[in-house]
Amino acid sequence: MASSSKALNEFLGSLDKDSYVSLLSKLIGESKFVQNNPPELIPQEDLIVKHVLESLRPYSTETGGGPLVINHVAYHSGRGNLIVEYPGSVPGKILSFVGMHMDVVTANPDDWEFDPFSLSIDGDKLRGRGTTDCLGHVALVTELMKRLGQTKPALKSTVVAVFIASEENSSIPGVGVDMLVKDKLLDKLKSGPLYWIDTADKQPCVGTGGMIPWKLHFTGKLFHSGLAHKAINAMELAMEGLKEIQARFYRDFPPHPQEKVYGFATPSTMKPTQWSYPAGGINQIPGECTVCGDVRLTPFYEVKEVITKLQEYVDDINSNIEKLETRGPVSKYVLPDENLRGRLTLSFDETSAGVACNLDSPGFHVLCKATEEVVGHVKPYSITGTLPLIRDLKDEGFDVQTSGYGLMATYHAKNEYCLLTDMCQGFDVFVRIISQLEEQD
Repeated sequence: MASSSKALNEFLGSLDKDSYVSLLSKLIGESKFVQNNPPELIPQEDLIVKHVLESLRPYSTETGGGPLVINHVAYHSGRGNLIVEYPGSVPGKILSFVGMHMDVVTANPDDWEFDPFSLSIDGDKLRGRGTTDCLGHVALVTELMKRLGQTKPALKSTVVAVFIASEENSSIPGVGVDMLVKDKLLDKLKSGPLYWIDTADKQPCVGTGGMIPWKLHFTGKLFHSGLAHKAINAMELAMEGLKEIQARFYRDFPPHPQEKVYGFATPSTMKPTQWSYPAGGINQIPGECTVCGDVRLTPFYEVKEVITKLQEYVDDINSNIEKLETRGPVSKYVLPDENLRGRLTLSFDETSAGVACNLDSPGFHVLCKATEEVVGHVKPYSITGTLPLIRDLKDEGFDVQTSGYGLMATYHAKNEYCLLTDMCQGFDVFVRIISQLEEQD
């Protein structure tokens, strides 16, 4: 076989649409049983593994039918990961496709216009839970590895696919890619680019955000609303206290110059998303309330630094609560005669850090060139959505690049779907990544 990039592209060919749709139909048929929302819904990813193995085993060393080396690794019963390897001839020359996860977010059939747990086809649309995130990618990379096993190209590069469990919810630890890394089963992937295939819209995603979930509890004094001078209104304290905290946050963590380089849609943000207070009459001034929200942090700031600063803001407001803005002539946060002071209490849930991919990586440049050739243009983007697993991989020394071929508009959404034409382009991008890396030393 000719060794040129073009010849390898032609040799590997395009996506077999019928085979892809057939496999995807089987995977979506299992999606009801791989919803990830413990403790009620614990996915059984091996239901997906079964179908992937049925596609790949005929071309594996296990059956003698081909070169694919398959390793099924499970840390919890019924919740396996799958590592599939197509061996190349040059030791240490490697590329990998990782992150195709076999669990999905929940879906309520009553809210959908079609059955989320069976594949339906509407023109170019492939509809069902997991088509975009991420069973569509599981099927796509399975078809890629199947093609390699069928055609047996003489590659210098080893090509590895890692299908993972437990991406959508981490409340049950020790199930997925974190354990594969811990057990050093992925160490050799550090020698080449690792493509995390779990984003959308056919363009390289080069940056993601960190997340700091926070809770602010405000304590005042409950009293009759007709005697407002005897109360500390916890809601007013919350509104003014949060306003001050946000002002300080945006002063200390302004838009970062690197955000333009990476194409972030937004800078770092801190905002409330939930508000609650104990039930009471409309004629009662509340004595407490709670506001919850999150910080979405671009990867150019450190999570620990933000947490420290937020606590400093709260401590300073508590110490100087008399200076906080009030609302009206009797609004106050201190009742000296009763030795009472309003108070803010801050707590955090589990945090995660964002990631900035290496824009100087050969793997990134190959992805961009392949995308431009197939899609017609390349425009890397970044969002402050979170992908904590790829930050962990980057910190472990992997050259992580990310892309995906579903639709951002249907990600985690009702009536989820992907486009078959987009998945066909994704297959072509993968083939070109392999062929371009073949030509590099």
